[in-house]
This record gives sequence, structure tokens and C-alpha cells, in this order.
Amino acid sequence: MIQKYNASVRPQPSSILHNGVEMRRQYTRAATKQVVQFIGRKLRIANRKAVAAAQDMPQVQGGV
Repeated sequence: MIQKYNASVRPQPSSILHNGVEMRRQYTRAATKQVVQFIGRKLRIANRKAVAAAQDMPQVQGGV
């Protein structure tokens, strides 16, 4: 996982850095991105397993 750190020319007090609306937005965006990536990975793995299982099953001729 790659993290990007924002550097400021004028250092700000940590209370501003960690409680500001923009900082919360950044944390929320980062957390949302991680969740989306996690779910995407799980879905791709499940899809691969489903494709492999479907290929292993014999094809049924005809139908009801």
C-alpha cells in the first residue's frame, strides 16, 4: 500500500491538521478507496473461482 504525505511550507498545529474538515475528507476518501479496492479484489477472486468451477462442471445436454 502506497501512502502519500502532504508537506506544508508553514507547519500547522496538529489540532488543525487532524480535526480540519479537509483532513477528515482526505481520510474519508483514502478509507473509501481502500474499501473499494478490497471489495474489488474479493469479487475478482470469487469470479475466478466461479469460472473455474463452471468449467469443471459437465455440460448438460438438452433441458427442461
